[in-house]
Amino acid sequence: MEHVEGVVIVGAGIAGLATALGLHRLGIRSLVLESADSLRTTGYFIGTWPNAWKAIDALGGIGQILRAKHTQLTGITATSLISGDITADMPINPAESEFVLFILMVVICRGDSYVVNRKTLLETLENELPRGTIKYSSKVVQIQDSYGFKSLHLADGTILKAKVLIGCDGVNSIVAKYLGLSEASSAGRSVVRSIVEFKNGHGWEPKLLLFFGKGVKFGVIPCDDHIIYWFYSFRLPQDKEIVKDRLKLKQHIMNSLGKVPDKIRSLIEETDAKNLKYAPIRFRHPWNMLWGNISKQNVCVTGDAFHPMTPDLAQGGCSALEDSIVLARVLAAALRGAPRENEQQRIRKGLENYSKERRWRSIDLVWSAYMSGSIHMWDGAVLNFIRDRVLAKFLSGLFLKKAAFDCGKLT
Repeated sequence: MEHVEGVVIVGAGIAGLATALGLHRLGIRSLVLESADSLRTTGYFIGTWPNAWKAIDALGGIGQILRAKHTQLTGITATSLISGDITADMPINPAESEFVLFILMVVICRGDSYVVNRKTLLETLENELPRGTIKYSSKVVQIQDSYGFKSLHLADGTILKAKVLIGCDGVNSIVAKYLGLSEASSAGRSVVRSIVEFKNGHGWEPKLLLFFGKGVKFGVIPCDDHIIYWFYSFRLPQDKEIVKDRLKLKQHIMNSLGKVPDKIRSLIEETDAKNLKYAPIRFRHPWNMLWGNISKQNVCVTGDAFHPMTPDLAQGGCSALEDSIVLARVLAAALRGAPRENEQQRIRKGLENYSKERRWRSIDLVWSAYMSGSIHMWDGAVLNFIRDRVLAKFLSGLFLKKAAFDCGKLT
């Protein structure tokens, strides 16, 4: 049985729901297909920098809801795991900056910085969408051309014809594969994430604490008054069985911490090994994004389906939100365009405009994140000196520099 739809979005993650909401705000109906039987709320927290909040505020209404539930970050402190010395301490609030940094912050960092609960973000986006927008248990297994439409074959036998197809289906995207984009590559590193909850409050400053050296990168971020989120990025040890045993994995992390304050070490000790979430880090090579098809005819990709990146700049979720605003804006304009040009041509040109607007921004983020992570994991006396004494403030400043972007309004 076939059904004809206008705009079909594959994937109900951050990119998919934000795109659907952006279109809804502009009066365009969409259908979101999600392979899971409910909203995928796995994962802990995501960094949201000023560029993300510009996109969130452009969606209208949800920014106030999310800010009320999270704690705003005030600064970034970077520390060497080898020497134990603080190599960079940069406040996000420009009023507290040194004079040179003051100018930088005023120019690039107007906005908010929070660590947002992924579940809360997705549920907030979902609640703003009309009932029936998301169709769960709808896994796309095949995409075919069908006289100007895209024919989507679902696992349950349903066939949908889409006037516009948007792939927001993550790093293993079937839509990206249809467009001919290569599979995401291994970054040669993995990441462990977890949280620790303090029932009586933790009393930590709302700052991002980064520790690096000895081939690892470790970060700690208070999310609110009671929850602290941490991540640990590392090259796989020779004994790869460690990642299969959460207790051994926790001990491996403890042995790799180096010179960190006692409260940091205690934080890891208090973490329940069952709460450790392990994942290999993957990214899409910039040259594939440069030469590959981000869009083709009436099909395009956004978010991790477009630009999977390493987490070193905390820009994965932020850039997905940027994508959603730009795409909703150009697609709504195409669908409402002058009738002198047929609709298929308007859609094709609109998606080409989206590709042009997002291609170089995404390449820049993917490459900068990869290089930042690689430098943080340098090992050896000379490389450690260059990183800790020469590049430390530059690396910390990349967080703020890449947040200096405004995707614009929906209209």
